[in-house]
Amino acid sequence: MSADMKANIQSLFASAESAKDGKISKEELEKVCCHLGMEKDEVMVMFNEIDKDGSDICISAFMDWVFGPGEEAPAAAKAEEEEEEEEDDVEDELDEPPPAKSTGARSSVSAEAYGNWNVKKAFEAPSYPKTDEQKKRIKDVLSGSFMFQAVDAKDFDVLLGAVKEETVEAKKRIINKGEDGDFMCIIESGTFKCYVQDGEEEKCVKTCEPGDVFGELALMYNCPRAASVEADTEGTCWKLDRETFNHIVRDAAQKKREKFEGFLKQVPILEKLNDYQRSQVADALQESAEVADGTVIVTEGEEGDKFYIVSDGAAEAVKKESPDSVMSYKAGDYFGELALMKNQPRAATVTSKGCKVLTLDRKSFNRLLGSVEELGNKDYK
Repeated sequence: MSADMKANIQSLFASAESAKDGKISKEELEKVCCHLGMEKDEVMVMFNEIDKDGSDICISAFMDWVFGPGEEAPAAAKAEEEEEEEEDDVEDELDEPPPAKSTGARSSVSAEAYGNWNVKKAFEAPSYPKTDEQKKRIKDVLSGSFMFQAVDAKDFDVLLGAVKEETVEAKKRIINKGEDGDFMCIIESGTFKCYVQDGEEEKCVKTCEPGDVFGELALMYNCPRAASVEADTEGTCWKLDRETFNHIVRDAAQKKREKFEGFLKQVPILEKLNDYQRSQVADALQESAEVADGTVIVTEGEEGDKFYIVSDGAAEAVKKESPDSVMSYKAGDYFGELALMKNQPRAATVTSKGCKVLTLDRKSFNRLLGSVEELGNKDYK
């Protein structure tokens, strides 16, 4: 991960509404981290390591926790930190959040992020034989994770071939907190428990069962393991190696964000979103294949569970009570919001005139766009 990318991520946090003076509220940061796939217990572990008792988190301390300390800060962030130091040099040092812990694992992550890791190399994914039924089960699990939703069909087949079956004995620890991550797991059978240190003892913060995924966060964000994972019973996992994950999953997620962020800037109803909010929407969007001319996208009177944005082509909406009145949609227009915002049936039937659409499910819409007042003011005649 380049220094420019690190600076861009930092600027996204700095542009969040609750960010002020180089800090962001714990509540807002928790939302961000959970959106990215972290469990609440993992977020609490991070807060304890950065600043256990404070209500706000220093953005630079958070970035150090993720990427590792010791690298030259981006110019804008460095200037901001120097200015804050001049203003606050008479304050008690104890008021400042403690620096992220420097460990061997953290240093190697940082070195990888700014070194040869960022150089593209020839890559050929491993391939292990498995049945069609096994492939289907693995695909069903991965498809439910936002990290894998940007992977196209061809690359998904590569992923399915690259995962390797491993049988794990009961009480065997397969991940240790603080270590670098070089694989993620999909549970086929058995139960696995996640542990974090609580004083002198370890505390179980999560139990993973068949169908669950763990270990992916360390690969996606180049951060050390947030918790230890131990097999509670004998079980079977499908392991995906770091190199395959990086070349297929992370690259696909980054390309998807860049593509959708550019388009979302052209959607008038979303122009008031800041860069950080827009990036969240981009991560959650799903893109359809081209919807054939004449295909019904939503039907009047049915329950709605998706919000739609036309990304290319056109569509039209018709109401039963006024069949001669047609509302037309072009790229950048949206529909389907009323059923989600007001919990009412679809207000009209929308038919494709040859288009592609981006969709948000109900949960993502309510979390990311439910507070955009203009969405509820659209006049359907």
